Amino acid sequence: MTEAPNGPRDVTVIQHPLVQHKLTLMRQKATSTGEFRRLAREISLLMAYELTRDLPLEMTGIETPLEPMQAPILSGKKLCIVSILRAGDGLMEGMLDLVPSARVGHIGLYRDPETLVPVEYYLKLPDDVSERLVIVVDPMLATGHSAAAALARLKQAGAEQLRFACLLAAPQGVDVVTGAHPDVPVFTCSIDRELDEHAYIRPGLGDAGDRLYGTK
Repeated sequence: MTEAPNGPRDVTVIQHPLVQHKLTLMRQKATSTGEFRRLAREISLLMAYELTRDLPLEMTGIETPLEPMQAPILSGKKLCIVSILRAGDGLMEGMLDLVPSARVGHIGLYRDPETLVPVEYYLKLPDDVSERLVIVVDPMLATGHSAAAALARLKQAGAEQLRFACLLAAPQGVDVVTGAHPDVPVFTCSIDRELDEHAYIRPGLGDAGDRLYGTK
């Protein structure tokens, strides 16, 4: 796990060998839809280990088969995982494998074709989102505008502890999100070279939603 270069931004690139191996498999155009979906679930579970590394613990009394003891458990409210529709669901599922008690939220955004401004069309969050650590997931951080808009909307809804997780990021997207939300840590598996003229991340892995769900 390393900090991203170029300044003091709170951006972490997860360098675990298994994460990087699975990401390479996901990048390959020959990887099937089913295999891509499985890899997304596996890599997101591994990412969740890093995202939850500093969760607070408290001690509680339990009985082992041999004797009573004080043992650590998670303290306070658990997580909320918010998926940016639709591709975010591909990461959310693996994280729920690791933290099945987490609450789930969804936010849907589309880009206005004339203004290019993200427009919200769906929002569903737990009532106690202000009391939880909220992990926002979307496989690709490209221009960063949708992610920044989603984070702003979640803050408006009361979320105070936010983290953003993606498979891939472009430098432009990182700049937009960290500029708009310097208080939100960003976790990614790679910061790729650039965006092309169609706002695709290069070298990237293609359209994550299409590859997850077999659409074009």
